Amino acid sequence: QLVAYEVKRMKAEEGNKQKILRHIKELAEKLYKNENPYPAVTMHKVQKPTEGCHLRLHQKPFPRLDEGTVQWIIDQATAKLQTAPPAVKAEKKCMVPSGPPIAAILERNGNALANSARRLEVVRNCISYVFENKMLEAKKLFPAVLRAMKGRAARQCLTQELHLHVQQNRAVLDHQQFDFVIRMMNCCLQDCTAMDEHGIAAALLPLVTAFCRKLSPGITQFAYSCVQEHV
Repeated sequence: QLVAYEVKRMKAEEGNKQKILRHIKELAEKLYKNENPYPAVTMHKVQKPTEGCHLRLHQKPFPRLDEGTVQWIIDQATAKLQTAPPAVKAEKKCMVPSGPPIAAILERNGNALANSARRLEVVRNCISYVFENKMLEAKKLFPAVLRAMKGRAARQCLTQELHLHVQQNRAVLDHQQFDFVIRMMNCCLQDCTAMDEHGIAAALLPLVTAFCRKLSPGITQFAYSCVQEHV
């Protein structure tokens, strides 16, 4: 409905904080009413008798209940229930017109998408430079790559790119290349959340046992020895 009816209004409000806030408040109320259609029912608590109260003297006898009054109260309650709204809100189905083309709304989001694509491009370029031994270019892009690792797409891109290089038998690195790859892996794992455990962290596992460097004849250091402290 917002897409269909409110686009003009939203465009007209741009730059006017008061109007935007009022609009948000109206939306919030609609959403709240949708989630909480009925006011909360207050429950009457009946107090429990205290311990040892039956031992007290001069107890008042329980009053005799009047059958007519009790029946009247029951009838009143039954009548109320019959006129009460149904416990579950009946779903009203309605057709909403498609409204203006989605591009009209996503103009502002276009920049975000372009930024995301640029970040992934930076990650890919930096990894290419590292494996082509163009260390000066890689150094220039490196801070941007580490910043990009905050985003899930960039972390995924890193694992995919490194996987391609392993497949091309480019897993044995020199010291500088090894250092770059380790720093990227560490940064990627540092920004991982619990959601990434079976995705990105799992994708890095075969990579950290593949990438290595020769320390001296017969001694090889694998990447996992530098990233194994991560949860």
